Amino acid sequence: MGFLDRIFGKTPGVSGQRGFRHEEEETVMKIIAGLGNPGTKYAGSRHNIGFAVTEELAERHGIRLTDGKFRGRYGTGIIGGVKVMIVQPMTFMNESGACIGPLASYFNAEPEDVLVVYDDVALDTGRLRIRKSGSAGGHNGMKSIIAHLGSQDFPRVRVGVGKKPEQMDLADHVLGHFPKEELPVIREAVKEAADAVEAILADGIDIAMNKFNVKHEE
Repeated sequence: MGFLDRIFGKTPGVSGQRGFRHEEEETVMKIIAGLGNPGTKYAGSRHNIGFAVTEELAERHGIRLTDGKFRGRYGTGIIGGVKVMIVQPMTFMNESGACIGPLASYFNAEPEDVLVVYDDVALDTGRLRIRKSGSAGGHNGMKSIIAHLGSQDFPRVRVGVGKKPEQMDLADHVLGHFPKEELPVIREAVKEAADAVEAILADGIDIAMNKFNVKHEE
């Protein structure tokens, strides 16, 4: 059973410019950070979509994630010909930067060498949006990373998890799980977000933006 089946349940009967440096001679390791909360309680929740995408990438490329320093789980490998470190902060969402900031500093990674994958309630469930930089947009994990990196000029892949119901608290919404009818959509979104990360690494962020952002605007 694959990890998507483990966290979302088995599928019934049936994946350039300043932002992310991409030069063939580049030797700096890229940090791919997927955001979420540790613990089985949160597995498969909306807020853990970044964990799901990085698990998908790790599984595809044979990268083993293990607990280590910097208050996170991580593993290194090659994706798209680029040396990467996949990271999942174990700090809980609101303190994600306490993992990513020291890690980037230790490996001499610039903010543009850090790619963050996370959930976005401003996007419909399953929609993707790639950006080269930007504000946190109210996302506490991103606020923490921006504070610890001292910059908001780093790329990100946002995965839509849908707006909260009018009478529901936002925390309850993002910590909640997807209803059964949304599971096929979110499973495909996880696979597509992993595809987007691979495209950024292999082709550069401009090409990836043109491919994935345009697709999700159609």
